[in-house]
Amino acid sequence: MTGVGTTFYGPASWEGPPRRHGPVARVAALSDVHGNIPALEAVLAEPDVAGADLIVLCGDLTWGPEPQQTYERIAALGERALCVRGNGDRYTMEIAAGTTAPAAPRQSWIPAQHSPDAMAFLARVPFSLLVEVHGLGPVLFCHGSPRSDHELVTPATPSARFAELAGSLDAPTLVTGHTHLQFDRAVAGHRSVGPGSVGLPYHHGQPGTAYWALLGPGIQLRSTRYDVSAAITRAQGTGDPGADTFVATLLRPPTPEEIIEDAETRVFAN
Repeated sequence: MTGVGTTFYGPASWEGPPRRHGPVARVAALSDVHGNIPALEAVLAEPDVAGADLIVLCGDLTWGPEPQQTYERIAALGERALCVRGNGDRYTMEIAAGTTAPAAPRQSWIPAQHSPDAMAFLARVPFSLLVEVHGLGPVLFCHGSPRSDHELVTPATPSARFAELAGSLDAPTLVTGHTHLQFDRAVAGHRSVGPGSVGLPYHHGQPGTAYWALLGPGIQLRSTRYDVSAAITRAQGTGDPGADTFVATLLRPPTPEEIIEDAETRVFAN
């Protein structure tokens, strides 16, 4: 992590016009992998993901038990994989730079697992991306909201707040992560989509389910089963100080209702 300084990462808030890509026919939207390699591998093996023109990852890639391995798997996808920065990715950079003090052992451990190449990768990841998708038009991808990487957008976000956070958004569809919830709703003249979490979902489903979305020409909310026992074994063998909490969340996640109530009370959560 030598040489990583404050100039390498962006702020928590909007930092200028998004990078533009496309037009493309199909986009696989993945979010919140959180270092869960078995879940990521299962989703990447899905034919509709393997065959998508682009794979867009909506942040919080490496904040989990296998940070370096997650970076390497995403990097191996080459230019077909696009990423936006999550608050966990930003936090990794801030701790590495010494601008944020770790408050728990895991907050020191995770940045230390990143190679210089992985840190440089996180440093290049933009706040948001705009992709032209056939059948949908411009789609904006970000982690929290268009104005903050730690604003919480849920299926219950009031239309007034959504209109405020969307601002002059020049895209009819907004895809966000951060809440680990999967949803698709019309609100304030836009379509708000949460692909769900690949690696650490909050859901009513069975443990060992990863969530994602397929865009173009419509929007399909998808899920993929994976070997959660393998994920648990791997997490427990990494030395991650937060492995027990990670495993407990995989097996007994908060419900969407609990997350929505908390999110709409707090609005911002870093």
